[in-house]
Amino acid sequence: MKIRKLLVAGVMGFVLSAGLVQAKTPVAPPDDPGKANDEVEKAKNAEAEKQEAMRKAEAAKQRAAELLSKAQDRAVENYKKSHAMSGKPAMKK
Repeated sequence: MKIRKLLVAGVMGFVLSAGLVQAKTPVAPPDDPGKANDEVEKAKNAEAEKQEAMRKAEAAKQRAAELLSKAQDRAVENYKKSHAMSGKPAMKK
């Protein structure tokens, strides 16, 4: 039993130390201010592209929802028409 506890403690210590070693450290700013400005511009452009992609995705979802709503409305109308022609009640309440 003691060996198992010792083994578990050793594995946990190894896992924790591996996590600390692989922790991200902040990147030092570049020496050239021009490069720093380029990095800032790249970050801004990347963020703008992400925002644009999110807007496009939201618009696509909205269009899909509208199309689904229209299709459901048409299906209900067709159902009512077909049951009205056959003399059956459209819906039971």
